[in-house]
Amino acid sequence: MMTFYWVSLILVSLGFTGLLFRLVKGPTIADRVVALDAIGISLVSIIALLSLIIETEFFLEVILLLSILSFIGTIAFAKFLERGEIFDRNNHN
Repeated sequence: MMTFYWVSLILVSLGFTGLLFRLVKGPTIADRVVALDAIGISLVSIIALLSLIIETEFFLEVILLLSILSFIGTIAFAKFLERGEIFDRNNHN
């Protein structure tokens, strides 16, 4: 089973490097946002696989924190692409 974890870690890491390339060279902003979101998922996967390999539960909080930050970042980028700004500074009073 440990061999499966190591092979999975190597494959996810190779995918991570491909996503880094897409993040830097993406032809559009939307491609870069999707790559950034996929990088967040890949980081969570890498940390989870390392947690399984090391046989510890201490990384679970890190996984949860990274997942929340990745979600918030994706929502912020989507809002930026839609409106051109993240925070609405106009007073609607």
